[in-house]
Amino acid sequence: MSHDPTHAPLADSESAEDRADRLRTQILDLVREYHEVAFSPREFVPGESQLLFAGRVFDEEEIVNLVDSSLDFWLTSGRFAEQFEKRFARFFGRRHALLVNSGSSANLVACSVLTSPDLGDRRLQPGDEVITVASGFPTTVNPIIQNGAVPVFLDVDVPTYNVDVTQLEAALSDRTRAVMMAHTLGNPFDLGTVRAFCDEHELWLVEDCCDALGSTYDGRGVGTFGDLATVSFYPAHHMTMGEGGAVLTHKGRMKVIAESFRDWGRACWCAPGNQNTCGKRFGWQLGELPFGYDHKYIYSHVGYNLKVTDMQAAVGLAQLDKAPDFFEARRRNFRTLWDGLAHLQDELILPQATANSDPSWFGFPIGVRPESGLSRRDVVEFVEARKVATRELFGGNLTRQPAYANVPHRQIGDLAKSDFVMHNVFWVGVYPGLDDARLGYMIEVIDEAVRACK
Repeated sequence: MSHDPTHAPLADSESAEDRADRLRTQILDLVREYHEVAFSPREFVPGESQLLFAGRVFDEEEIVNLVDSSLDFWLTSGRFAEQFEKRFARFFGRRHALLVNSGSSANLVACSVLTSPDLGDRRLQPGDEVITVASGFPTTVNPIIQNGAVPVFLDVDVPTYNVDVTQLEAALSDRTRAVMMAHTLGNPFDLGTVRAFCDEHELWLVEDCCDALGSTYDGRGVGTFGDLATVSFYPAHHMTMGEGGAVLTHKGRMKVIAESFRDWGRACWCAPGNQNTCGKRFGWQLGELPFGYDHKYIYSHVGYNLKVTDMQAAVGLAQLDKAPDFFEARRRNFRTLWDGLAHLQDELILPQATANSDPSWFGFPIGVRPESGLSRRDVVEFVEARKVATRELFGGNLTRQPAYANVPHRQIGDLAKSDFVMHNVFWVGVYPGLDDARLGYMIEVIDEAVRACK
């Protein structure tokens, strides 16, 4: 019988700590070997291999980080989360980044921050209004409703699929307190006009960047224009940690409020495992509590527990190193699709970047021209049958969705363009896992669909 040295008794010269380090190194070396075997590239077979609209792109480093963090058995936020928040804030160009468990939670925290009594007369209160767009993803709008405010829905422009900024002034009322909207499929909305509008009327601006990491406007990264910005790390997005998201801000006051809403609403700002960051844990008197009540159990907001785990953050750290390459791949894939489909512009509306922007595209939106004789449903069914995944542009017109049928809201105009999105627009992927062969097949299938479905 062979002897297994990993189960040998401790030698006099090896401490338990040294042995643990040695075993950890062996485990991580095996993880690298496992990745090479388990995740080797698979051959693409046109018409047989499924072409996803999005997906994870990773190598051994993500799995090594994941296992490394699991061996700590620190099951909440820890050393990897702390590293990620610092590095991501610098990467994003903001002073503060707070990890949360999803992009949806990031939007919830960001909107909730605006309700804090710490903001004085500018706080968002029940019945106040927040300007947004009708054609978007529900979790950009839901926090407005969940905080008792009223969404004011604006229409979008086609083919940028972003807010029609000519409607901003019409949306303004004496109850307007904020603007909260997303950069659609990575294409920045007109930040110059929206930021100027917010400044003129003293409104908060929340940028939902969940689909737009790496996009720029006027040479600056999206998310650096708003008072708060949000990001998602869901597997479909620009970089992933499985589930996860972040809230970003340049303002220390906003950061402290966001931490409170993320961490049960507590007033204390001790990191997990720390006991007395403020130096007077038993020296506070707040509200009607007795003097000296433990600061770790004083609550200044009606908050949540939306923290991320250290294992997720560990994956994110490895992804962050690859992010610039991901952004460039998305731009390159978008250009390939646009050039390959340009001859179909009599039948299809191809996407257009917002003026003065350089999108890191999340997807490639396609509008089916009503006068072409085509229907979106026919085109999508043809494309899907040939193993090319499609998605509709999120909620289409959210005011038509069952969830919002009885939600108090205002809308500007008839939202005709949002209805057009609902009836005529779909999108396909540009994520970094698509190579020239896959993109070429996608172009071929869409071309066939246009000819076959007329």
